[in-house]
Amino acid sequence: MNTACMWKLGAAALLGLASVAAHAGVVVVMSAKSDVDKLSKAQVAQIYLAKTDGLPNGQVARPIDQAEGAAVRNEFYSRVADKDAAQMKAYWAQLTFTGRAQPPRKLSGDAAVRDAVAANPAAIGYISDGAVDGSVKVVYRP
Repeated sequence: MNTACMWKLGAAALLGLASVAAHAGVVVVMSAKSDVDKLSKAQVAQIYLAKTDGLPNGQVARPIDQAEGAAVRNEFYSRVADKDAAQMKAYWAQLTFTGRAQPPRKLSGDAAVRDAVAANPAAIGYISDGAVDGSVKVVYRP
C-alpha cells in the first residue's frame, strides 16, 4: 500500500471518529443521591420550559442548563422540547419579559453541569452520555 492510500485511510478513519463524537447522545442526569430514578420526556420538558418545578418525589426541581451555542444544548432542546436555539431564546425572552419565569441556571460544559447536579439531589441537568460517571445517574435518555 502506498503512502497516499495510507493517508486517505487515516483521514477517513479520523473523519469517522469525529462523526461519532459529534453525534454522541445527550442524557438527562440527576445526582446519584437522588431518589428519582426515571423521568419521562414530558416531565423533563415541563421542568425545562418552566411549566412545573416539581419532581416525582415532591422536591422542587433545580434545572441546570448548558451555555447557549453548545452542541449538547441544541440537541437537548431539539429532542426534548422540539425547539431549536432561536425558538428557545424567544421563549425565554417572553417568559422573562412578562415576569412569569426565569431561565434555568447556565453552566459551561458537561463537567460543570455534572458536578453541580452531583452536589444537589434536587438538581437536574443534561450532559453528553460519555460524561456520565458514578456521581450522577441517567433519569432520561432522549
